[in-house]
Amino acid sequence: MSAVEASAAAPRRKRADAVRNTEVVLEAAKAAFAESGVDASMRDIAARAGVGVGTIYRNYPQRSDLIIAVFRRELDATAAEADRLGAEHPPAEALRLWAQRLGGFIATKRGFASALHSGDPAYAPLAGQLIGVLTPKVQAILDAGAADGTIRGDVRAEDLIHALSRLADAHLGDPEARAGRMTDVLLDGVILAPRG
Repeated sequence: MSAVEASAAAPRRKRADAVRNTEVVLEAAKAAFAESGVDASMRDIAARAGVGVGTIYRNYPQRSDLIIAVFRRELDATAAEADRLGAEHPPAEALRLWAQRLGGFIATKRGFASALHSGDPAYAPLAGQLIGVLTPKVQAILDAGAADGTIRGDVRAEDLIHALSRLADAHLGDPEARAGRMTDVLLDGVILAPRG
């Protein structure tokens, strides 16, 4: 293979400004979806991001492409946070802190819940991706806690993620912080060490 062919076959790396624009667009879309739902105008998202509407459509030709990109970005950040917390804190503390982060992700997801539950086949894989991406990260925290005696050894990450997600999603707006209190009750049944 010639150098020209090799160059053509290699995936092109995005320019730094394109990567930055992508991040800015996804953050703007996340904020717009949280405020106005998935029907937020592309013009509004572009204005928030400081880019032209064409930049959005060039990268996300369909609205579903943008919604999925925001979902996956937040999912990846929630998974990375489990890794970081697991490395920096004792398992019981890491689990409590991560449950708060998951609550934030669920709140973000509310902004585009109507799309995710619309029956559009483009969104069908996302529920499985949520569990598939988060389960090994949370299981690592649970296993570390079981090993040091601070977390029950019979708790499965997948079950805990489902329970925490439902609690976080239970009270839209949650002015009385009921979801947070119920999350604490749930975690008190999982964590053997007293809260510090």
